[in-house]
Amino acid sequence: MTPVAEASRTDAPAFLAERVPHYQQRIEGVLARMLEIEGGATSRLLEAMRYSTLGGGKRVRPVLVYATGEALGATLDLLDAPAAAVELIHVYSLVHDDLPAMDNDDLRRGRPTCHRAFDEATAILVGDALQARAFEVLAQSTSSLGAASRLEMLRVLADAIGTRGMAGGQAIDLESVKQSLGEAELERMHRQKTGALIQASVMLGAISAGIQGGPERSALATFGAEIGLAFQIQDDILDVEGTTQTLGKRAGADADRTKPTYPSVLGIDRSRAQALACRDRAIAALSPLGPRFAHLGEFANFLVARLN
Repeated sequence: MTPVAEASRTDAPAFLAERVPHYQQRIEGVLARMLEIEGGATSRLLEAMRYSTLGGGKRVRPVLVYATGEALGATLDLLDAPAAAVELIHVYSLVHDDLPAMDNDDLRRGRPTCHRAFDEATAILVGDALQARAFEVLAQSTSSLGAASRLEMLRVLADAIGTRGMAGGQAIDLESVKQSLGEAELERMHRQKTGALIQASVMLGAISAGIQGGPERSALATFGAEIGLAFQIQDDILDVEGTTQTLGKRAGADADRTKPTYPSVLGIDRSRAQALACRDRAIAALSPLGPRFAHLGEFANFLVARLN
């Protein structure tokens, strides 16, 4: 077992108002330190890595690492490395998704995308370097986390971003442009492309706290899978109902590319009902674990009610 601290007893409203901003502020500092890399890279590459990573985003994935780990008694120091690793992976995926060969987006988090602020070749290298840095951060963490737990985290993260996860989901996405997808195929794409990394964030928090199996891990895996799908359904809805100003990226992009989304397949009302059903399943999965996970349920509510 890893050393643990007394689990946080904050109630759900205080969690959203106080704890989430604390996590967001903390991960910003951790990421800044992780990107102070000496030797090897050019100053332009390092600048582009920092530009893409720092100063924006909801930090949903690190928040889930911290919130899950703390609920299980892990210290924040123990959770810093997995929280940073999962966000570095997320940023790498955004940089590559924005490229002309993928979604060809010009705006991300309210400012020019990496390939627009720098150039396409640099953006490709930024994604490559951030992915490598994520695994380096986990492998070289100086925390007291045991080797077996660290290896398990590496496995979970790799699985979440490979062909069974993020990369596989993105491949389905690219192949589905101007195609008709059924609801089951659409769900599979979303669970892989977005949901797998969100689920992995929950799992990294649990593993950091020494949870290697059993009913707690199973329940948290279900929670992570369901909020991952709910999060992406809400993203699809916001692409239709949101504005470029509120989203920080171009609204209506999915429709312009003729990409299958929940609203295009099911309509807005059924899509919203599906997001809420996923949220309910996520919260129900936590119910047997007791009140210490109430804040995760509140965070699930936030994820399907957000406007950006």
